[in-house]
Amino acid sequence: MRILLSRAAPADKNFSIALSLLLILGAAEMLSASFYYVSRMRATNASVQSAAAVAMARTPAPATPGVIGPAVPSPAPSLVDRLLREAAELRDQGDTTNALARLHEALERDPRNPGVLEEMAKTYESMQLFDRSNETWRKLQELGPSAGAAYELADRRLKLGAPTPGTEGPGAASGPIEPAALRNDVGGIPEGSTFGITEVKTTETPDPDTETNLMLRIGIEKQPGATIDHTKVKIQVFFYDTVDDKDIKLTDADVNYEWLTPKHDWTETNPEILSVSYLRPKSKAISSEAALSAAAAAVKVGQKTRTVKASSSAGGGERRYLGYRVLVYYNDKLQAVQAEPARLLQLFPPSDSVSSP
Repeated sequence: MRILLSRAAPADKNFSIALSLLLILGAAEMLSASFYYVSRMRATNASVQSAAAVAMARTPAPATPGVIGPAVPSPAPSLVDRLLREAAELRDQGDTTNALARLHEALERDPRNPGVLEEMAKTYESMQLFDRSNETWRKLQELGPSAGAAYELADRRLKLGAPTPGTEGPGAASGPIEPAALRNDVGGIPEGSTFGITEVKTTETPDPDTETNLMLRIGIEKQPGATIDHTKVKIQVFFYDTVDDKDIKLTDADVNYEWLTPKHDWTETNPEILSVSYLRPKSKAISSEAALSAAAAAVKVGQKTRTVKASSSAGGGERRYLGYRVLVYYNDKLQAVQAEPARLLQLFPPSDSVSSP
């Protein structure tokens, strides 16, 4: 009995070892299979994510309401736009030299830019270089209707006309115009003059009962320390209209003069301020020549207010306000002038002297 038990012990030990080896091999196979399947799943997920990213990249961005296509950031202003903006600011400040320099640089980069050509023509007009302004308006007109509002403006300017010195126009004198007749003296007193124009401000008031209701505020200044006879001061203000967008004529609107400063004799206040209003009722006909002459009559310094009402008459065409001329005389001699648009001085040059009424 003892012999049988002693022989069975080694056999049990070998069985245990074999069983352990089988368990280890099975566990290894299970681990290997698990690793294989986990790797496959990760690769599959990576492929799916990559495909989704490509699909999103190819899909257009949602359109902004009211905008066709994906939203795109606004481009930065171009160099030409910046030069044009700087030129307009310089012209408004009276620095026409640097304004033209900016415009020429912009034109070199974009020779067919309507905005640049329009601003250049306006700058030349402000300098009273009408031959150059006309040449620039013609270049703009040659661009055709594709230039939009700038083309229409050029066409209108050329039809109304801003003739070069020596050419004839409506109301223009024959022969060359002297430089003294083209002075534009806002902001100071011209050399050799007793009076100057310090400001001319235009204010338009919306009025449902009128076609045009505007007012000029004019500052008239005398030389510091000058002794004057205010009865010899004469101020003329002329308003002009376009008729059927082609002719320029003296206005037929109602004109009213009023001094805003109390004495208007330059003894206590300098400058003195004159207000001149332009009132065109709706459907107003053209006035008679006598009424037009009265409307352009000079302002007498001794008067506080003066109103000229034009009498209507049949005929004529559609009138629109164009601009004004302001002339200041002292002792029957021209002292200072101002016009807007400036070409009115070319079309209607002022006389160097005027006779007292």
